[in-house]
Amino acid sequence: MADESESEDKTEDPTQKRLDEAAERGDVAKSQEINTWFVIAGGTLIMSTFSDQIGGGLMVPLQNLIANSWMIHADGPGLLQLARSLAIAVIAAIGVPILLLAFAAIAGNMMQHRLIWSGEQLKPKFSKISPASGFKRLFGKQAAVNFAKGLFKVVALGTVMTMILWPERFRLESLVRADPAVLLGLTTGMTVHLMGAVVAMLALVAIADYLFQYRQWHERLKMSLQEMKEEFKQSEGDPHIKGKIRQLRQQRMKKRMMAAVPKASVVITNPTHYSVALSYERGMSAPVCVAKGVDLIALKIREIAGAHDVPIVENVALARALYATVDIDDEIPVEHYHAVAEIIGYVMGLRRGLNGRRSG
Repeated sequence: MADESESEDKTEDPTQKRLDEAAERGDVAKSQEINTWFVIAGGTLIMSTFSDQIGGGLMVPLQNLIANSWMIHADGPGLLQLARSLAIAVIAAIGVPILLLAFAAIAGNMMQHRLIWSGEQLKPKFSKISPASGFKRLFGKQAAVNFAKGLFKVVALGTVMTMILWPERFRLESLVRADPAVLLGLTTGMTVHLMGAVVAMLALVAIADYLFQYRQWHERLKMSLQEMKEEFKQSEGDPHIKGKIRQLRQQRMKKRMMAAVPKASVVITNPTHYSVALSYERGMSAPVCVAKGVDLIALKIREIAGAHDVPIVENVALARALYATVDIDDEIPVEHYHAVAEIIGYVMGLRRGLNGRRSG
Protein backbone atom coordinates (compact mmCIF):
# COMPACT_ATOMS: atom_id res chain seq x y z
CA MET A 1 0.00 0.00 0.00
CA ALA A 2 2.84 2.37 0.82
CA ASP A 3 4.46 1.70 -2.56
CA GLU A 4 1.17 2.34 -4.35
CA SER A 5 0.58 5.65 -2.55
CA GLU A 6 4.15 6.69 -3.25
CA SER A 7 3.79 5.91 -6.95
CA GLU A 8 0.53 7.86 -7.06
CA ASP A 9 2.38 10.91 -5.71
CA LYS A 10 4.93 10.71 -8.51
CA THR A 11 3.02 12.49 -11.24
CA GLU A 12 5.75 14.63 -12.82
CA ASP A 13 7.95 13.58 -15.75
CA PRO A 14 11.59 13.03 -14.74
CA THR A 15 13.96 15.93 -15.25
CA GLN A 16 17.09 15.68 -17.38
CA LYS A 17 19.17 15.63 -14.18
CA ARG A 18 17.26 12.61 -12.87
CA LEU A 19 17.63 10.83 -16.22
CA ASP A 20 21.38 11.51 -16.24
CA GLU A 21 21.75 10.20 -12.68
CA ALA A 22 19.82 7.05 -13.60
CA ALA A 23 22.09 6.51 -16.61
CA GLU A 24 25.17 6.85 -14.39
CA ARG A 25 23.74 4.07 -12.19
CA GLY A 26 23.17 1.91 -15.26
CA ASP A 27 19.40 2.33 -14.94
CA VAL A 28 18.22 2.70 -18.53
CA ALA A 29 15.27 1.54 -20.60
CA LYS A 30 16.34 -1.84 -21.91
CA SER A 31 14.60 -4.80 -23.47
CA GLN A 32 16.36 -8.15 -23.48
CA GLU A 33 14.19 -9.12 -26.43
CA ILE A 34 15.94 -6.48 -28.55
CA ASN A 35 19.30 -8.08 -27.74
CA THR A 36 17.90 -11.53 -28.48
CA TRP A 37 16.53 -10.35 -31.81
CA PHE A 38 19.86 -8.84 -32.88
CA VAL A 39 21.73 -12.02 -31.94
CA ILE A 40 19.29 -14.31 -33.77
CA ALA A 41 19.16 -11.99 -36.79
CA GLY A 42 22.95 -11.87 -36.82
CA GLY A 43 23.13 -15.64 -36.53
CA THR A 44 20.72 -16.02 -39.45
CA LEU A 45 22.75 -13.64 -41.59
CA ILE A 46 25.98 -15.41 -40.66
CA MET A 47 24.53 -18.83 -41.45
CA SER A 48 23.23 -17.73 -44.84
CA THR A 49 26.52 -15.99 -45.73
CA PHE A 50 29.27 -18.05 -44.11
CA SER A 51 27.80 -21.57 -43.92
CA ASP A 52 29.82 -22.84 -46.89
CA GLN A 53 32.99 -21.22 -45.59
CA ILE A 54 32.50 -22.61 -42.08
CA GLY A 55 31.63 -26.09 -43.41
CA GLY A 56 34.62 -26.18 -45.72
CA GLY A 57 36.97 -24.80 -43.08
CA LEU A 58 35.97 -27.54 -40.64
CA MET A 59 35.60 -30.39 -43.12
CA VAL A 60 39.11 -30.24 -44.60
CA PRO A 61 41.06 -30.58 -41.32
CA LEU A 62 38.68 -33.27 -40.04
CA GLN A 63 39.06 -35.23 -43.29
CA ASN A 64 42.83 -34.99 -42.96
CA LEU A 65 42.59 -36.10 -39.35
CA ILE A 66 40.59 -39.21 -40.25
CA ALA A 67 42.66 -40.01 -43.32
CA ASN A 68 45.96 -39.69 -41.46
CA SER A 69 44.87 -40.94 -38.07
CA TRP A 70 47.47 -43.72 -38.17
CA MET A 71 50.19 -41.07 -38.24
CA ILE A 72 49.09 -39.34 -35.04
CA HIS A 73 51.45 -39.84 -32.13
CA ALA A 74 49.61 -40.85 -28.98
CA ASP A 75 52.21 -39.38 -26.63
CA GLY A 76 51.75 -36.08 -24.78
CA PRO A 77 53.52 -33.72 -27.23
CA GLY A 78 51.78 -35.36 -30.19
CA LEU A 79 48.30 -34.92 -28.72
CA LEU A 80 49.13 -31.34 -27.73
CA GLN A 81 50.20 -30.59 -31.28
CA LEU A 82 46.97 -32.18 -32.61
CA ALA A 83 44.82 -30.09 -30.25
CA ARG A 84 46.68 -26.92 -31.25
CA SER A 85 46.25 -27.55 -34.98
CA LEU A 86 42.54 -28.36 -34.57
CA ALA A 87 42.01 -25.21 -32.47
CA ILE A 88 43.68 -23.06 -35.14
CA ALA A 89 41.50 -24.64 -37.83
CA VAL A 90 38.30 -24.06 -35.83
CA ILE A 91 39.22 -20.44 -35.03
CA ALA A 92 40.04 -19.78 -38.69
CA ALA A 93 36.68 -21.21 -39.73
CA ILE A 94 34.39 -19.58 -37.17
CA GLY A 95 36.46 -16.59 -35.94
CA VAL A 96 34.92 -13.98 -38.24
CA PRO A 97 31.32 -15.20 -37.72
CA ILE A 98 31.80 -15.16 -33.94
CA LEU A 99 33.10 -11.58 -34.09
CA LEU A 100 30.11 -10.56 -36.20
CA LEU A 101 27.80 -12.21 -33.67
CA ALA A 102 29.48 -10.27 -30.86
CA PHE A 103 29.02 -7.02 -32.81
CA ALA A 104 25.34 -7.89 -33.26
CA ALA A 105 24.97 -8.31 -29.48
CA ILE A 106 26.67 -4.94 -28.87
CA ALA A 107 24.51 -3.30 -31.53
CA GLY A 108 21.41 -4.57 -29.73
CA ASN A 109 22.43 -2.60 -26.66
CA MET A 110 23.56 0.51 -28.54
CA MET A 111 20.25 0.69 -30.41
CA GLN A 112 18.54 1.18 -27.05
CA HIS A 113 21.04 3.43 -25.26
CA ARG A 114 24.62 4.62 -25.39
CA LEU A 115 27.34 2.45 -23.90
CA ILE A 116 27.44 2.88 -20.11
CA TRP A 117 30.17 1.75 -17.75
CA SER A 118 28.77 1.46 -14.24
CA GLY A 119 29.47 -0.84 -11.31
CA GLU A 120 26.25 0.10 -9.54
CA GLN A 121 24.47 -3.06 -10.64
CA LEU A 122 27.28 -5.20 -9.20
CA LYS A 123 26.97 -3.77 -5.68
CA PRO A 124 25.27 -6.07 -3.15
CA LYS A 125 21.79 -4.87 -2.26
CA PHE A 126 19.49 -6.14 0.47
CA SER A 127 16.50 -5.73 -1.83
CA LYS A 128 17.87 -8.49 -4.07
CA ILE A 129 17.58 -11.04 -1.26
CA SER A 130 14.55 -9.54 0.45
CA PRO A 131 11.59 -11.98 0.54
CA ALA A 132 9.16 -9.12 -0.15
CA SER A 133 11.13 -8.01 -3.21
CA GLY A 134 11.43 -11.61 -4.36
CA PHE A 135 7.67 -12.11 -4.01
CA LYS A 136 7.08 -8.93 -5.99
CA ARG A 137 9.44 -10.11 -8.73
CA LEU A 138 7.64 -13.46 -8.92
CA PHE A 139 4.08 -12.17 -8.90
CA GLY A 140 4.37 -8.54 -10.00
CA LYS A 141 3.47 -6.87 -13.28
CA GLN A 142 6.90 -7.58 -14.77
CA ALA A 143 6.61 -11.29 -13.98
CA ALA A 144 3.14 -11.43 -15.54
CA VAL A 145 4.41 -9.74 -18.67
CA ASN A 146 7.38 -12.10 -18.89
CA PHE A 147 5.08 -15.10 -18.53
CA ALA A 148 2.71 -13.81 -21.22
CA LYS A 149 5.66 -12.99 -23.45
CA GLY A 150 7.18 -16.45 -23.02
CA LEU A 151 3.84 -18.15 -23.67
CA PHE A 152 3.32 -16.08 -26.80
CA LYS A 153 6.80 -16.92 -28.09
CA VAL A 154 6.27 -20.65 -27.55
CA VAL A 155 2.92 -20.59 -29.34
CA ALA A 156 4.19 -18.33 -32.12
CA LEU A 157 7.39 -20.30 -32.65
CA GLY A 158 5.44 -23.55 -32.71
CA THR A 159 3.04 -22.10 -35.26
CA VAL A 160 5.86 -20.77 -37.45
CA MET A 161 7.78 -24.05 -37.34
CA THR A 162 4.64 -26.01 -38.16
CA MET A 163 3.75 -23.77 -41.10
CA ILE A 164 7.26 -24.08 -42.54
CA LEU A 165 8.11 -27.70 -41.77
CA TRP A 166 4.75 -29.37 -42.33
CA PRO A 167 4.76 -28.87 -46.12
CA GLU A 168 8.32 -30.29 -46.11
CA ARG A 169 7.48 -33.43 -44.10
CA PHE A 170 7.84 -35.85 -47.01
CA ARG A 171 11.09 -34.18 -48.06
CA LEU A 172 12.40 -34.48 -44.50
CA GLU A 173 11.63 -38.21 -44.52
CA SER A 174 13.69 -38.65 -47.69
CA LEU A 175 16.70 -37.01 -46.06
CA VAL A 176 17.35 -40.24 -44.16
CA ARG A 177 18.46 -41.81 -47.42
CA ALA A 178 20.18 -38.71 -48.85
CA ASP A 179 23.91 -38.47 -49.43
CA PRO A 180 25.69 -36.66 -46.52
CA ALA A 181 27.23 -34.15 -48.93
CA VAL A 182 23.75 -33.17 -50.14
CA LEU A 183 22.28 -33.32 -46.66
CA LEU A 184 24.27 -30.35 -45.39
CA GLY A 185 23.08 -28.00 -48.14
CA LEU A 186 19.43 -29.01 -47.78
CA THR A 187 19.36 -28.64 -44.01
CA THR A 188 21.22 -25.34 -44.16
CA GLY A 189 18.71 -23.83 -46.60
CA MET A 190 15.76 -25.06 -44.59
CA THR A 191 17.29 -23.79 -41.34
CA VAL A 192 17.91 -20.34 -42.80
CA HIS A 193 14.31 -20.21 -44.05
CA LEU A 194 13.04 -21.21 -40.62
CA MET A 195 15.25 -18.74 -38.79
CA GLY A 196 14.20 -15.93 -41.15
CA ALA A 197 10.57 -16.52 -40.18
CA VAL A 198 11.54 -16.63 -36.51
CA VAL A 199 13.42 -13.32 -36.85
CA ALA A 200 10.35 -11.68 -38.41
CA MET A 201 8.13 -12.96 -35.59
CA LEU A 202 10.56 -11.96 -32.85
CA ALA A 203 10.82 -8.44 -34.28
CA LEU A 204 7.19 -7.85 -33.23
CA VAL A 205 7.89 -9.25 -29.77
CA ALA A 206 11.03 -7.12 -29.41
CA ILE A 207 9.28 -3.87 -30.39
CA ALA A 208 6.33 -4.50 -28.07
CA ASP A 209 8.63 -5.47 -25.19
CA TYR A 210 10.82 -2.38 -25.64
CA LEU A 211 7.77 -0.09 -25.56
CA PHE A 212 6.60 -1.81 -22.37
CA GLN A 213 10.05 -1.67 -20.73
CA TYR A 214 10.43 2.00 -21.66
CA ARG A 215 7.07 2.84 -20.14
CA GLN A 216 7.92 0.94 -16.95
CA TRP A 217 11.30 2.68 -16.71
CA HIS A 218 9.77 6.10 -17.33
CA GLU A 219 7.05 5.52 -14.72
CA ARG A 220 9.67 4.35 -12.21
CA LEU A 221 11.69 7.55 -12.67
CA LYS A 222 8.73 9.90 -12.34
CA MET A 223 9.01 12.46 -9.56
CA SER A 224 6.73 13.91 -6.95
CA LEU A 225 6.31 17.65 -6.56
CA GLN A 226 8.41 17.53 -3.40
CA GLU A 227 11.25 15.78 -5.26
CA MET A 228 11.05 18.42 -7.98
CA LYS A 229 11.38 21.16 -5.36
CA GLU A 230 14.32 19.43 -3.67
CA GLU A 231 16.12 18.97 -6.98
CA PHE A 232 15.52 22.61 -7.85
CA LYS A 233 17.01 23.63 -4.51
CA GLN A 234 20.09 21.48 -5.12
CA SER A 235 20.67 22.62 -8.68
CA GLU A 236 19.53 26.23 -8.54
CA GLY A 237 19.85 27.00 -4.84
CA ASP A 238 17.26 27.59 -2.16
CA PRO A 239 14.72 30.17 -3.44
CA HIS A 240 14.70 31.87 -0.01
CA ILE A 241 18.48 32.26 -0.09
CA LYS A 242 18.40 33.47 -3.69
CA GLY A 243 15.71 35.98 -2.75
CA LYS A 244 17.83 37.21 0.14
CA ILE A 245 20.87 37.59 -2.11
CA ARG A 246 18.76 39.46 -4.67
CA GLN A 247 17.49 41.77 -1.93
CA LEU A 248 21.04 42.50 -0.72
CA ARG A 249 22.15 43.26 -4.27
CA GLN A 250 19.24 45.64 -4.75
CA GLN A 251 20.08 47.39 -1.49
CA ARG A 252 23.72 47.80 -2.50
CA MET A 253 22.73 49.08 -5.93
CA LYS A 254 20.33 51.54 -4.33
CA LYS A 255 23.04 52.88 -2.01
CA ARG A 256 25.46 53.17 -4.93
CA MET A 257 22.85 55.03 -6.99
CA MET A 258 22.06 57.47 -4.21
CA ALA A 259 25.76 58.13 -3.70
CA ALA A 260 26.10 58.94 -7.41
CA VAL A 261 23.14 61.36 -7.61
CA PRO A 262 25.04 64.40 -6.15
CA LYS A 263 27.60 64.06 -8.96
CA ALA A 264 24.96 63.89 -11.69
CA SER A 265 24.66 66.61 -14.35
CA VAL A 266 20.87 66.53 -14.51
CA VAL A 267 17.86 64.55 -13.24
CA ILE A 268 15.08 64.05 -15.79
CA THR A 269 11.66 63.29 -14.29
CA ASN A 270 8.02 63.16 -14.84
CA PRO A 271 6.61 64.87 -11.78
CA THR A 272 5.60 61.87 -9.71
CA HIS A 273 6.71 58.45 -10.92
CA TYR A 274 10.04 58.36 -12.82
CA SER A 275 13.48 59.86 -12.20
CA VAL A 276 16.62 59.28 -14.26
CA ALA A 277 19.93 60.88 -13.22
CA LEU A 278 22.46 61.46 -16.01
CA SER A 279 26.12 62.40 -15.81
CA TYR A 280 28.00 64.13 -18.61
CA GLU A 281 31.44 65.73 -18.88
CA ARG A 282 33.27 67.18 -21.84
CA GLY A 283 35.05 64.48 -23.82
CA MET A 284 32.46 61.78 -23.08
CA SER A 285 30.87 60.16 -26.14
CA ALA A 286 27.39 60.24 -24.55
CA PRO A 287 25.73 60.89 -21.18
CA VAL A 288 25.71 57.97 -18.72
CA CYS A 289 22.84 56.92 -16.48
CA VAL A 290 24.05 56.91 -12.84
CA ALA A 291 20.68 56.38 -11.12
CA LYS A 292 17.07 55.66 -11.96
CA GLY A 293 13.93 54.65 -10.13
CA VAL A 294 10.18 54.80 -9.83
CA ASP A 295 7.84 56.03 -7.12
CA LEU A 296 9.65 56.14 -3.75
CA ILE A 297 13.11 55.69 -5.27
CA ALA A 298 12.31 58.38 -7.84
CA LEU A 299 11.23 60.70 -5.02
CA LYS A 300 14.45 59.95 -3.11
CA ILE A 301 16.55 60.75 -6.20
CA ARG A 302 14.78 64.11 -6.58
CA GLU A 303 15.28 64.91 -2.88
CA ILE A 304 19.02 64.19 -3.04
CA ALA A 305 19.35 66.14 -6.30
CA GLY A 306 17.56 69.11 -4.75
CA ALA A 307 19.75 68.99 -1.66
CA HIS A 308 22.93 69.09 -3.80
CA ASP A 309 21.75 71.66 -6.36
CA VAL A 310 21.56 69.13 -9.20
CA PRO A 311 19.20 70.52 -11.90
CA ILE A 312 15.86 68.70 -12.15
CA VAL A 313 14.16 68.88 -15.55
CA GLU A 314 10.61 67.68 -16.11
CA ASN A 315 10.09 65.73 -19.34
CA VAL A 316 7.45 63.03 -19.01
CA ALA A 317 8.04 61.14 -22.28
CA LEU A 318 11.84 61.26 -22.08
CA ALA A 319 11.92 60.15 -18.44
CA ARG A 320 9.77 57.12 -19.21
CA ALA A 321 11.78 56.26 -22.33
CA LEU A 322 15.14 56.54 -20.58
CA TYR A 323 13.97 54.45 -17.63
CA ALA A 324 12.83 51.68 -19.98
CA THR A 325 15.85 51.62 -22.30
CA VAL A 326 19.00 52.41 -20.30
CA ASP A 327 20.64 50.52 -17.42
CA ILE A 328 22.77 51.87 -14.62
CA ASP A 329 26.31 52.83 -15.75
CA ASP A 330 25.31 52.52 -19.44
CA GLU A 331 25.30 55.27 -22.05
CA ILE A 332 21.93 56.48 -23.24
CA PRO A 333 20.66 55.02 -26.54
CA VAL A 334 21.38 56.87 -29.76
CA GLU A 335 17.72 57.70 -30.39
CA HIS A 336 17.69 59.91 -27.27
CA TYR A 337 20.90 61.84 -28.01
CA HIS A 338 19.13 64.88 -29.44
CA ALA A 339 16.57 65.30 -26.66
CA VAL A 340 19.15 64.79 -23.89
CA ALA A 341 21.67 67.06 -25.61
CA GLU A 342 19.16 69.90 -25.61
CA ILE A 343 18.49 69.44 -21.89
CA ILE A 344 22.18 69.21 -20.94
CA GLY A 345 22.95 72.21 -23.13
CA TYR A 346 20.21 74.14 -21.41
CA VAL A 347 21.52 73.10 -17.96
CA MET A 348 25.11 74.00 -18.82
CA GLY A 349 23.93 77.38 -20.11
CA LEU A 350 22.15 78.05 -16.81
CA ARG A 351 25.31 77.14 -14.90
CA ARG A 352 27.43 79.49 -17.01
CA GLY A 353 24.90 82.25 -16.39
CA LEU A 354 24.95 81.65 -12.64
CA ASN A 355 28.73 81.56 -12.57
CA GLY A 356 28.82 84.85 -14.53
CA ARG A 357 26.53 86.60 -12.09
CA ARG A 358 28.59 85.38 -9.12
CA SER A 359 31.82 86.61 -10.67
CA GLY A 360 30.20 90.00 -11.50
